[in-house]
Amino acid sequence: MLLLKELPTSKSLERFVQRYPQTDISAISDFVALLRAASDISDALDKLLGKHDLLQGRWWVLVLLMRQEDFTSSPSDLAEKAGVTKGTMTGFIDGLEREGLVTRLINNNDRRKFLIRLSAAGLQKLDEVMPDYIDKVKLLMDVLSKSERDVLISHARTLAEHVDVMK
Repeated sequence: MLLLKELPTSKSLERFVQRYPQTDISAISDFVALLRAASDISDALDKLLGKHDLLQGRWWVLVLLMRQEDFTSSPSDLAEKAGVTKGTMTGFIDGLEREGLVTRLINNNDRRKFLIRLSAAGLQKLDEVMPDYIDKVKLLMDVLSKSERDVLISHARTLAEHVDVMK
Protein backbone atom coordinates (compact mmCIF):
# COMPACT_ATOMS: atom_id res chain seq x y z
CA MET A 1 0.00 0.00 0.00
CA LEU A 2 1.24 3.45 -0.88
CA LEU A 3 1.27 5.78 2.08
CA LEU A 4 1.08 9.45 1.21
CA LYS A 5 3.64 11.13 3.47
CA GLU A 6 3.38 14.66 2.13
CA LEU A 7 -0.03 16.26 2.33
CA PRO A 8 -0.96 18.61 -0.51
CA THR A 9 -0.43 22.32 0.06
CA SER A 10 -3.12 24.89 -0.66
CA LYS A 11 -1.00 26.02 -3.63
CA SER A 12 -0.92 22.52 -5.11
CA LEU A 13 -4.66 22.14 -4.52
CA GLU A 14 -5.26 25.42 -6.35
CA ARG A 15 -3.68 23.81 -9.43
CA PHE A 16 -6.31 21.08 -9.20
CA VAL A 17 -9.04 23.75 -9.16
CA GLN A 18 -7.57 25.35 -12.28
CA ARG A 19 -7.63 22.03 -14.10
CA TYR A 20 -10.75 20.57 -12.44
CA PRO A 21 -13.03 23.51 -11.51
CA GLN A 22 -15.46 21.28 -9.58
CA THR A 23 -12.73 20.53 -6.99
CA ASP A 24 -13.75 21.14 -3.39
CA ILE A 25 -10.36 21.92 -1.84
CA SER A 26 -11.66 21.52 1.69
CA ALA A 27 -13.12 18.07 0.98
CA ILE A 28 -9.94 16.87 -0.75
CA SER A 29 -7.69 18.27 1.98
CA ASP A 30 -9.77 16.72 4.77
CA PHE A 31 -10.02 13.39 2.96
CA VAL A 32 -6.26 13.17 2.40
CA ALA A 33 -5.58 14.18 6.02
CA LEU A 34 -7.93 11.41 7.19
CA LEU A 35 -6.20 8.86 4.94
CA ARG A 36 -2.82 10.02 6.21
CA ALA A 37 -3.87 9.66 9.85
CA ALA A 38 -5.24 6.17 9.21
CA SER A 39 -2.03 5.20 7.38
CA ASP A 40 0.12 6.54 10.20
CA ILE A 41 -1.90 4.63 12.80
CA SER A 42 -1.68 1.44 10.73
CA ASP A 43 2.07 1.95 10.30
CA ALA A 44 2.48 2.46 14.06
CA LEU A 45 0.57 -0.78 14.68
CA ASP A 46 2.86 -2.56 12.21
CA LYS A 47 5.90 -1.33 14.13
CA LEU A 48 4.42 -2.32 17.48
CA LEU A 49 3.58 -5.82 16.24
CA GLY A 50 6.94 -6.07 14.47
CA LYS A 51 8.68 -5.80 17.84
CA HIS A 52 6.86 -9.06 18.65
CA ASP A 53 7.70 -10.69 15.29
CA LEU A 54 4.15 -10.34 13.99
CA LEU A 55 2.52 -8.72 11.00
CA GLN A 56 -0.96 -7.20 11.14
CA GLY A 57 -2.61 -9.88 9.02
CA ARG A 58 -1.33 -12.70 11.18
CA TRP A 59 -2.05 -10.73 14.35
CA TRP A 60 -5.69 -10.26 13.41
CA VAL A 61 -6.06 -13.97 12.65
CA LEU A 62 -4.78 -14.79 16.15
CA VAL A 63 -7.14 -12.23 17.67
CA LEU A 64 -10.11 -13.56 15.68
CA LEU A 65 -9.35 -17.10 16.87
CA MET A 66 -8.97 -15.93 20.47
CA ARG A 67 -12.46 -14.40 20.26
CA GLN A 68 -13.96 -17.82 19.55
CA GLU A 69 -15.12 -19.78 22.58
CA ASP A 70 -13.14 -22.85 21.48
CA PHE A 71 -10.33 -20.86 19.73
CA THR A 72 -11.43 -22.52 16.45
CA SER A 73 -12.82 -21.23 13.16
CA SER A 74 -12.98 -22.14 9.49
CA PRO A 75 -10.61 -20.40 7.07
CA SER A 76 -13.58 -18.97 5.14
CA ASP A 77 -15.11 -17.49 8.30
CA LEU A 78 -11.74 -15.99 9.24
CA ALA A 79 -11.39 -14.51 5.74
CA GLU A 80 -14.86 -12.99 5.93
CA LYS A 81 -14.29 -11.52 9.40
CA ALA A 82 -10.90 -10.12 8.38
CA GLY A 83 -12.20 -8.73 5.09
CA VAL A 84 -9.61 -10.56 2.96
CA THR A 85 -9.81 -13.16 0.21
CA LYS A 86 -9.65 -16.85 1.00
CA GLY A 87 -6.28 -16.98 -0.77
CA THR A 88 -4.88 -14.22 1.42
CA MET A 89 -6.21 -15.98 4.51
CA THR A 90 -4.57 -19.22 3.38
CA GLY A 91 -1.25 -17.37 3.27
CA PHE A 92 -1.75 -16.03 6.78
CA ILE A 93 -2.71 -19.47 8.08
CA ASP A 94 0.24 -21.15 6.36
CA GLY A 95 2.67 -18.74 8.01
CA LEU A 96 1.05 -19.07 11.42
CA GLU A 97 1.07 -22.84 11.12
CA ARG A 98 4.78 -22.87 10.22
CA GLU A 99 5.43 -20.83 13.36
CA GLY A 100 3.32 -23.24 15.44
CA LEU A 101 0.81 -20.52 16.38
CA VAL A 102 -2.19 -22.32 14.85
CA THR A 103 -3.03 -25.90 13.95
CA ARG A 104 -5.23 -27.32 11.21
CA LEU A 105 -7.92 -29.75 12.30
CA ILE A 106 -9.90 -32.06 10.05
CA ASN A 107 -13.58 -31.17 10.08
CA ASN A 108 -15.40 -34.31 11.26
CA ASN A 109 -18.53 -33.29 9.34
CA ASP A 110 -16.70 -32.95 6.01
CA ARG A 111 -13.21 -34.43 5.76
CA ARG A 112 -12.43 -32.24 2.72
CA LYS A 113 -12.65 -29.20 4.96
CA PHE A 114 -10.56 -28.26 7.94
CA LEU A 115 -10.72 -25.90 10.87
CA ILE A 116 -8.04 -23.63 12.29
CA ARG A 117 -7.36 -23.63 16.03
CA LEU A 118 -5.24 -21.26 18.04
CA SER A 119 -2.42 -23.36 19.51
CA ALA A 120 -0.99 -23.08 23.01
CA ALA A 121 1.99 -21.28 21.44
CA GLY A 122 -0.40 -18.91 19.65
CA LEU A 123 -2.19 -18.12 22.88
CA GLN A 124 1.15 -17.59 24.59
CA LYS A 125 2.16 -15.20 21.79
CA LEU A 126 -1.03 -13.22 22.33
CA ASP A 127 -0.36 -13.20 26.08
CA GLU A 128 3.05 -11.67 25.33
CA VAL A 129 1.77 -9.06 22.86
CA MET A 130 -1.55 -8.00 24.36
CA PRO A 131 -0.23 -6.06 27.38
CA ASP A 132 2.00 -3.95 25.10
CA TYR A 133 -0.81 -3.52 22.57
CA ILE A 134 -3.34 -2.54 25.25
CA ASP A 135 -0.95 -0.05 26.85
CA LYS A 136 0.01 1.59 23.54
CA VAL A 137 -3.58 1.81 22.29
CA LYS A 138 -4.61 3.43 25.57
CA LEU A 139 -1.75 5.95 25.33
CA LEU A 140 -2.77 6.86 21.78
CA MET A 141 -6.48 7.06 22.47
CA ASP A 142 -5.96 9.06 25.68
CA VAL A 143 -4.74 11.92 23.48
CA LEU A 144 -8.46 12.55 22.98
CA SER A 145 -11.07 12.89 25.70
CA LYS A 146 -13.83 10.30 25.83
CA SER A 147 -16.30 12.77 24.33
CA GLU A 148 -13.85 13.64 21.52
CA ARG A 149 -13.39 9.94 20.81
CA ASP A 150 -17.15 9.41 20.74
CA VAL A 151 -17.53 12.18 18.15
CA LEU A 152 -14.58 10.86 16.12
CA ILE A 153 -15.97 7.32 16.06
CA SER A 154 -19.45 8.55 15.23
CA HIS A 155 -18.13 10.52 12.27
CA ALA A 156 -15.87 7.64 11.15
CA ARG A 157 -18.88 5.30 11.17
CA THR A 158 -20.91 7.80 9.16
CA LEU A 159 -18.15 7.96 6.54
CA ALA A 160 -17.86 4.15 6.48
CA GLU A 161 -21.62 3.86 5.94
CA HIS A 162 -21.32 6.04 2.83
CA VAL A 163 -18.08 4.69 1.38
CA ASP A 164 -20.00 3.14 -1.52
CA VAL A 165 -20.06 6.57 -3.18
CA MET A 166 -16.34 5.96 -3.89
CA LYS A 167 -17.02 2.81 -5.91
